[in-house]
Amino acid sequence: MSTFVKICGITNESDALLSVALGADALGFIFAPSRRQVTEKVVAEIVHQLPPSVMTFGVFVNERAETVAEVVNRIGLSGAQLHGNEGPAVTNFVSERVRFVVKSFPAGHSQLTNLSNYKIWATLVDGSVPGSGAVFDWSLVEGMAPDRRMILAGGLNPGNVATALETVRPFGVDVTTGVEVEPGRKDPRKLKSFIEIAKTTGDSLGIGVHQEIGDGASGAPYNWEESE
Repeated sequence: MSTFVKICGITNESDALLSVALGADALGFIFAPSRRQVTEKVVAEIVHQLPPSVMTFGVFVNERAETVAEVVNRIGLSGAQLHGNEGPAVTNFVSERVRFVVKSFPAGHSQLTNLSNYKIWATLVDGSVPGSGAVFDWSLVEGMAPDRRMILAGGLNPGNVATALETVRPFGVDVTTGVEVEPGRKDPRKLKSFIEIAKTTGDSLGIGVHQEIGDGASGAPYNWEESE
């Protein structure tokens, strides 16, 4: 048992490799207009350096479903994170062509209690302004469909992730701003602390079991020396 940890807003190879070495299960690359936006070329080069056990997600906001599927499969990413107002039709179109799809909703969204129309691998719950570093009221996720994997985001950092896990008990956590020095550049100390706390807290609570991930997440730091 271990909390699923996704580090989002990755823009460079060094941050990607460090995140994986510290035990991150997944990395997120933002293709939508953002201070952390990356190109296909950059992401392809980074993904090529990662061990196959790490899940990689392209983050899209209200992009054409066909484009999402094409980009994910062309680069060789594990999945897509749909972070806009995508409805069931768009989401399910992508799900039929991409193995792992995460659909994001703002906390308190009415759809969170009725996800039966969405064919997705996991649901990500974020604040009203993604990437702002603001924490939302965690009580808003109460009543969410219990049979779905829920990844908690929105203002998480090394100082509050343990409390977040104890309060919400999600399948996983997603962090961007909370482990940065500046937009697009991670802070090694914050990154290490966040992952360690998330993993140890999840272990103690017995939450975040890795189910049906397969080649997506090992739950342990990758040892490059053993691979040589």
